[in-house]
Amino acid sequence: MTQTAVPRRSERAVREAVPGGAPAPRRSGRRRIALPYLLLFPALVLELLVHLVPMLMGIGMSFKELTQFFIRDWSAAPWAGLDNYTVSVDFDAPVGRALLTSFVTTCLFTLASVALCWLLGTAAAVFLQENFRGRGILRTLFLVPYALPVYAAVITWAFMFQRDNGLINHVLHDQLGLGDTPLFWLIGDNSFWALLTVSVWKGWPFAFLTVMAGLQNVPRDMYEAAALDGAGVWKQIRHITLPSLRQVNQVLVLVLFLWTFNDFNTPFVLFGKAAPEAADLISLHIYQSSFQTWNFGTGSAMSVLLLLFLLLVTGGYLLLTTRGRKASDG
Repeated sequence: MTQTAVPRRSERAVREAVPGGAPAPRRSGRRRIALPYLLLFPALVLELLVHLVPMLMGIGMSFKELTQFFIRDWSAAPWAGLDNYTVSVDFDAPVGRALLTSFVTTCLFTLASVALCWLLGTAAAVFLQENFRGRGILRTLFLVPYALPVYAAVITWAFMFQRDNGLINHVLHDQLGLGDTPLFWLIGDNSFWALLTVSVWKGWPFAFLTVMAGLQNVPRDMYEAAALDGAGVWKQIRHITLPSLRQVNQVLVLVLFLWTFNDFNTPFVLFGKAAPEAADLISLHIYQSSFQTWNFGTGSAMSVLLLLFLLLVTGGYLLLTTRGRKASDG
């Protein structure tokens, strides 16, 4: 009995004949790849309109002699060229000298605030890694400053820093007997420490939350093995915790630096439109140069210089951290 040979169709013919063959998954795969970008496109356009357009307008304003006489039609302001930038960086003149003083104050304030926020946040996150009764309550309490609205929190601190009826002087002077007279916290040199206190108070919970999330990826077996080898708490933190959090800390420090250096709400609410010289951050200084003296061209030039400085610092920081990461991986 002979067996009839059944003609075999080619694989390509089967794919073309059968619905839902290979081409369909290919098309659906391309759609799945393109779908996230299509969903992000409206948000991307809106983000560009919100940030890019004002930035370009500010750059254009920095090349004009824009004062209160041209507010209704700033495009009609006379062309100034680089005069606004020359005035801003002329450190022998009053405007440039004041900007340099504000810049140095902002750098010192930012370094102190970022260091304290990172230190407190890391210490709290490491401490709360262990299981103990009340850990959940402490985690919630630690995040309260980060959850509170900035204006409500800073206004509360402004009342607490009042000289005659503030809580700070009541505790330090009346209760603890420190100092002969109550201190002025919102004027003079003490204003720097008042601003730093508020900045650290509202900023360290973000560091705590970020480090605590990063610690979830560190295996507990490493700590147990280190403990069996006789490593104490400090050696475990130095040789396990900090190396494991290197990438998290790199991003955290950069974000904290940018937020703190550009912070406007905290000094504005704490001191008002005119901050003391000891707490004259550059964001508030640019605001005063623009809206107090009505010289928007010079204020815009200062803003562009600040943008260039932050871009330079960010680019250098990312370059150094990327090289360090490649060197450690190699």
